[in-house]
Amino acid sequence: MGDITLTSAVRENLSSLQNTADLLNRTQNRLATGNKVNSALDNPSSFFTASGLQNRANDLSGLLDDIGQSVQTLRAADEGIKSITKLAESAKAKANQALQTNSQAERRGFAQEYNELLTQLEDIAKDASFGGKNLLGGAGNDLTVIFNETNTSKLEIGAVDFTDTTNSDGLNLQDLTEGSSGAVSFQLAGGSATETSDFAGLKTESLVSDSSSFEVGDVLQLETLPAGSGSTVANSSITISADTTVQDVVDTLNGVAGVEVTFDEADGSLTINSSENVTLRNTDGGAATPSPTDLLTVSASNFSAGSDLLAGSGGISAGDTLTFTDGNGFEVGTLEVDETTTVNDLTTALSDGNGVTASFNSGTGQITVESDVDLTISSDNANFNSQTGFVADTNGGVQLNADDSGFASDSDIEGAIDRVNAALNTLRSQASTFGTNLSIVENRQGFTRNLISTLESGAGKLTLADTNVEGANLLALQTRQQLSSSALSLAAQADRNVLSLIR
Repeated sequence: MGDITLTSAVRENLSSLQNTADLLNRTQNRLATGNKVNSALDNPSSFFTASGLQNRANDLSGLLDDIGQSVQTLRAADEGIKSITKLAESAKAKANQALQTNSQAERRGFAQEYNELLTQLEDIAKDASFGGKNLLGGAGNDLTVIFNETNTSKLEIGAVDFTDTTNSDGLNLQDLTEGSSGAVSFQLAGGSATETSDFAGLKTESLVSDSSSFEVGDVLQLETLPAGSGSTVANSSITISADTTVQDVVDTLNGVAGVEVTFDEADGSLTINSSENVTLRNTDGGAATPSPTDLLTVSASNFSAGSDLLAGSGGISAGDTLTFTDGNGFEVGTLEVDETTTVNDLTTALSDGNGVTASFNSGTGQITVESDVDLTISSDNANFNSQTGFVADTNGGVQLNADDSGFASDSDIEGAIDRVNAALNTLRSQASTFGTNLSIVENRQGFTRNLISTLESGAGKLTLADTNVEGANLLALQTRQQLSSSALSLAAQADRNVLSLIR
């Protein structure tokens, strides 16, 4: 090529065309990439400055994803606290319901429901995790949110432990004792005997000494059997005086628990009903009775399921009211005794009580009572305590002791309400703390998102091409290229004209 010589006009036009082609390529590249600075060769200062801005924007974009995950973790914890708060309020409502009744059985049921609410509360706390973090899960779940690329700006969010309500650093809500059942057995037995000869011809107000069987100084004594065996027990006695009446004898003997004495003026008969084996004796050995004499003996035997409760019983009488009460004095049930009331009626009445089961053993004559709560079986007949063989209070009765529930007394319930109120305050305080943390993180999330936009915009101003300008440049360069091509053609045409002269 060195020995080829171009004319000045052709060379200038060719050079102009080459420059135009270079500019055209640069403009097309800018339009294709959208950047006016694509490498350090284009503009070192703008390129490296823009790269620095873009790198920081990329670093913050990575952090922005982590911040977004932290926001969701906080929201999961917040939703957990809202649900836990509702359950705690329900637990408080259960305690208030328990306070409205004195029934130990109902309170025991409320205590069980209260415990179930606490269990569900713990389950919600365990399930309130997001991305492997649970701010309600205690140790190991603290959350650190990093806000800048140098790790110098961050927020530490401490986890709380609501997964165990008994934790003193958490809700401090103890499970209530639900109580356990108790049982007691008592015997139903009775017998009856009538003495018709010694009081024959006497009336209620007659003097006992008018009978040929007795004299002043005789001692009538009621003893438990077996009589004469050396193990007798004197329950009550009356010494006959000159003014002792038959009614005095009846009243004295009726003072023995479990003994019911009646006197029939029509035939002068003295009848004793007793829940125990007893003997009425004349122990004085006076002239009319030269040696101790057994006047009558009652042999008590076990009742059967169909036995009339009044049959030979000295502790249960027609018109008696048997009352079943729990440890709070709440009436579980009652039984009005009449001439037709049977043992089965008694077990049925007991079993009708909430949480009470009664059964009768025909072999032993015992009634066994099982109850979820304390239970007292009492009667308005003071002799009932001897009928059953158990004394529960001054009026007599059967006492069954069961383990109380955590809602047994008003003070227990009020204490539980106080603890729930404290737990609710803890929940509200923690919700406020998490709310503040969430506000901070969401604010930084928005700030970081805007900062990334600012950095990318700044980098774009240094490197992005103005498509409008570059489009106009392309059009102008294409026009210039066409003109340069025409000029080069004209210059070449001038050289061909010289050849025409040679021909």
